[in-house]
Amino acid sequence: MNADQSGAGSPNSREAWLAELQAASLLKQKSFMEGIAARLNRPRIQSKPEQPFRGAPEFWNSFQWTTEEQLQQFTANFQAAGGQAVHLATSAEAANFIVGLAEEMKATRILMHHQPGLDRLRLAQQLQHAQVSVWNDEVDINGIEHAARAEIGVIEADHAVAYTGSLVTKSSAHQGRSVSLLPAVLIAIIPVSRLVTRLGEVLAELDSAGREKLPAGIHFISGPSRSADIENDLTIGVHGPGIVYALLVDQW
Repeated sequence: MNADQSGAGSPNSREAWLAELQAASLLKQKSFMEGIAARLNRPRIQSKPEQPFRGAPEFWNSFQWTTEEQLQQFTANFQAAGGQAVHLATSAEAANFIVGLAEEMKATRILMHHQPGLDRLRLAQQLQHAQVSVWNDEVDINGIEHAARAEIGVIEADHAVAYTGSLVTKSSAHQGRSVSLLPAVLIAIIPVSRLVTRLGEVLAELDSAGREKLPAGIHFISGPSRSADIENDLTIGVHGPGIVYALLVDQW
C-alpha cells in the first residue's frame, strides 16, 4: 500500500494512518496475550513484577582482596581459562620475557600498541632480526593486514580483574583492536597497580567518565580465543590468539 492508497498523503492523514495501524497492532497484541493467559488458565498479568533489589548488594560493592590475593586469584582464573600468567618485578624483566619468547618462536613480525610504557621496552633494538612495528605509526602500511601476519601482538592493559581473570583494554587511534585480536600470540602487560578485585570497579570508572569520553571499543579478554559448535567441540584460537600471556609487572 502506498501513501496515496492509505490516505497518508498529507502530514495529518499520515499521522492518522499510523495511529490506526498502531491501534490495530495493539488489539492483535491484546488478543494474542489473552489467548496465552487463557491456555494457562490464569488472568493475564499486566503489571510489572516487583524488583526489591537493584544492582549489586552492598557486601559485594565493598568486597576487596589484598594485592597479594588479587595476584593469586587473577593468576588462577586466567590460567583456568587457558592463558598463561607470569608475575615479574620490573619492566626490564617484561622486556626480557618478550625478547626470549620471540627468539624461541623465531618470530619475524611483532606488532605493538603505541603506548609510552611499551616504547620504553626498546623491543626493536633488542630484536633486530624481526620487524617490530607500532599500530597506526606508518601510514603506508595496511594495519589490519600487517596485524594478521604478525606472530606476536603486545599490548598494555588498562585494567585487569582478579575475580574473572579478565584483561580490559580500550581502543584509540594508536591502540587498534587488531593488535590483540589477529596475531597468533598475545602478550598483555598489566601493571599491578591496575589490578582490581571486581569487574564493577572498572565499569564504575567507565560510567563516571561520561558517555562522551568513552572510547569506540572496550575489550574484555579472558584467556585465549575459544569457540564451540553445536556438538560442544571446543576449538582454541579460531577467532583470536590461541596463546595469551598476561605479564603482571610490579614496577612499570
